[in-house]
Amino acid sequence: MKPVYRPATAADAPAMAEMLNRIIAAGGTTAHQSRFDADRMLGHYIAPPLAISCYVALHGDTIIGFQALERADPGWQGEGKLPDDWAIIATFVDAGHRGLGVGRGLFALSLEAAKGAEARAIDATIRADNGSGLRYYSKMGFADHAVIKDVPLRDGTKIDRVQKVFWL
Repeated sequence: MKPVYRPATAADAPAMAEMLNRIIAAGGTTAHQSRFDADRMLGHYIAPPLAISCYVALHGDTIIGFQALERADPGWQGEGKLPDDWAIIATFVDAGHRGLGVGRGLFALSLEAAKGAEARAIDATIRADNGSGLRYYSKMGFADHAVIKDVPLRDGTKIDRVQKVFWL
């Protein structure tokens, strides 16, 4: 069965949080280290202040992935500051559905949303030890543009973040 894609809604927040929490618990493929609840999911991915889009992929009634796109924060003061006309993307696919084209289907929708928002580029910032995430964004046409060195995890381990760009 092919996934169905649609915009995420507030009603999706609990299921999206549950899926992301499984990914966080497995470790190694997300920079997130603390669990999400429905409110955090809504504010962070579904409807953040600089939101462009958030799409879910469904297999039947089950959310198997989502992708969020938002404008770069013009007030960001930390490392990895991006131009104001860039978008930032985040992609999550449940473990049992990776490698089946779910991310590609989500990216087609996010790409159209980025163009509609007149973004000049899309940034994906990925942990350097997340090989599957780095490969995914490269397959989608993203190229390396910067590295944020030695970002500490909660346990003190330092891991670089690779910033990849997709030019629109």
